Amino acid sequence: MHELAADADAETPPARASRRRSERSRGRRWGLRILAVFLGLVFLVVALLGGFALFLNHKVDSNVKREALLPSQAGAASPSTPEELSAQALIAQSKGTNVLLVGSDARPGDTFSRSDVMVLVHIPEDKSKVYLIHFPRDLWVSIPGHGQAKLNASYAFGGAPLLVQSMQNLIGVRIDHVVKTDFNGFEAMTDAVGGVTVYAEEASGATGNGGVDIKQGWNTLNGKQALVFVRERYQLSEGDISRGKRQMAFVKALLMKTISPEVITNPGKIAQFTDAATKNLIVDETMTTDYMRSEAFALRNVRGGDVVFITAPFTGFGWSSDGQSIDVVDQPGMQALGDAIRQDRLGDYNRTSVIP
Repeated sequence: MHELAADADAETPPARASRRRSERSRGRRWGLRILAVFLGLVFLVVALLGGFALFLNHKVDSNVKREALLPSQAGAASPSTPEELSAQALIAQSKGTNVLLVGSDARPGDTFSRSDVMVLVHIPEDKSKVYLIHFPRDLWVSIPGHGQAKLNASYAFGGAPLLVQSMQNLIGVRIDHVVKTDFNGFEAMTDAVGGVTVYAEEASGATGNGGVDIKQGWNTLNGKQALVFVRERYQLSEGDISRGKRQMAFVKALLMKTISPEVITNPGKIAQFTDAATKNLIVDETMTTDYMRSEAFALRNVRGGDVVFITAPFTGFGWSSDGQSIDVVDQPGMQALGDAIRQDRLGDYNRTSVIP
């Protein structure tokens, strides 16, 4: 050590400067190599993620079908009463985005002609919440060109475009997009994320319920059990109204599970869920893949307490003149709901409730 120190002390100033330049040069080379390795890893990760994103885009594009689900000027039904004409004239664009989710509970071999699930999803301009507004299928409403009938009959009369017209007239708010799916997709999506834990406001026993015993409170369900959960209505206190609440509770549970770290950090689960969610999905022609991706990204900060459930207002149950069991529309309440949607103030609407 003393000899090395002596040698170093014996160096001439030019030799000492040359040695230091050489050491700095070696240090820079090692630094550049480490930086190059780090950047290489970053680029590799980005390339893999980019390739995965391209794969997901391709999966969505190949699975999702697009149809003319919104009423066009040429295809819209003409108002048949002064009330319908007045309602159509009052339809206004709202702040935020309104997406109508139409669901079918058709089993294999069934012929499906009416919509079983009608949920208006309102997304505020600031993307801070998601409002799920359930419209009971037995609401007795005016259907353009067909007079008074149950709301879901509008789908049988004229498909999604007439259903959109009927709902727009009912609440005075324009619907921006339409999404159609069926209950069988729920089973596949639930299994893709490894099951969901969902809250049931009331129990329904295994007897006559596919052998699935749903308890009041929290239930952890696989795909087949989830399908029973969203279909059941005969054992529930308010029939289709209670079923609507269950369906919204399930949608929330599935949404929360999908954006959980357990799923979003697992490319395999993401790919499986994307495939399951889009296989039976039909959207309107204006809903592009880029739009769906950007909306999903914009909602990335939504948490459980930000998903709010609303039942469209009705005053009770009754009978139509031709003997049908119906839900009687609360007209003032429906107007208040439409105003709240249009003004993007559903947080102030007094019928809101947060799903556990």
